[in-house]
Amino acid sequence: MTPHPFLRPLVAAAALVVATVAHADLKVGIDLSSTGPAAAIGITSKNAVLMWPATIAGQKADYIVLDDGSDPGAAVRNIHKLINEDHVDVIVGPNITPAALAALDPVAQSKTPMITLVGSASVVEPQQGARTWAFKMAQTDNAMAEVMTRYMANHNVKTVGFIGFADSYGDSWLNAFTTFAALRHIQVVAAERFNRTDASVTGQVLKLIAAKPDAVLIAGAGTPTVLPQRALVERGFKGPIYQTHGIATPEFIKLGGKDVEGTLFPTQPVVVARTLPADHPSKRAALAFVDAYEAKYGAGSVTQFAGDAAGVYPRLQDAVTRALKTAQPGTEAFRVALRNELETAHELVVPNGVVNTTAKDHVGLDQRASVMGVIRDGKFVYLSQ
Repeated sequence: MTPHPFLRPLVAAAALVVATVAHADLKVGIDLSSTGPAAAIGITSKNAVLMWPATIAGQKADYIVLDDGSDPGAAVRNIHKLINEDHVDVIVGPNITPAALAALDPVAQSKTPMITLVGSASVVEPQQGARTWAFKMAQTDNAMAEVMTRYMANHNVKTVGFIGFADSYGDSWLNAFTTFAALRHIQVVAAERFNRTDASVTGQVLKLIAAKPDAVLIAGAGTPTVLPQRALVERGFKGPIYQTHGIATPEFIKLGGKDVEGTLFPTQPVVVARTLPADHPSKRAALAFVDAYEAKYGAGSVTQFAGDAAGVYPRLQDAVTRALKTAQPGTEAFRVALRNELETAHELVVPNGVVNTTAKDHVGLDQRASVMGVIRDGKFVYLSQ
């Protein structure tokens, strides 16, 4: 029987074990936000990780999964444990930008490559200092802001009110959005912030409405982003509401209900896989992953974050295969070689895009990884490229 397209590289990886001389186990340290405010992101990332095969490039893989509780301090403690006690060869995660930024120094000092699952480009840009040890699976905020502002401009949005997380995620999105909005002659007429754990944003929302924007952009991730959207709807805002790629979880739709119908958002292929155009370069990989994930976790359960985590496996399979020609796992030489090979992916198709990394680009995704989506009848649906 021919294996499912998503499983073919996994079957091939397992087959390599028979033909490969025994090597040291490859240790993969994984820090995720399985609890706390970012749990809707971290849980689906963990679900995808649990689907990874037991081997990578013929090496037996030892996956060590820790929960940081959506707390940057806990994430750093986990990173130190993975590096100093478990002696991992590579780190996957964290899920949230503040935690990934806090992890930069320990991974760089130990020369351990880190493949993050965050949205903000601030973790990998500029490519200098500690950031040269960090890579990122999700499309950058800049790329998402580009496709979003292009859609806005094409639909006569001239003024926007902004409300975002009061942390590095919100900072990154405000900077990215402002840059691309200016290029398209879109003005930000009000900018407000809120915390992931806030119970009310009434004051901020009233200020946004008073500015009379054509549209509002909410820059956050996971279920906390429902709060400002519901407040806008309850107070009669009638314009389009945009969110970022951080909302794409079933929990967002479940919690938001009718208040999030019609939400416009940039996203990656996995989230809208079933409605992608037939000629989209990632449609086959995205659909294969969605089918496998939903067969295991239920219909409608897939998220962009699960897709990002799924993409880590082919990224490692690709880079580890080449790094093994230089050194063996468990050594600094291997970690350095793995970092170098993660930097040289070429036209590697993953569920959320096509990866081409370089010394200056540790994301490697182009506009093939960015689409506009809309929430329609309680589902994430493809809207435009």
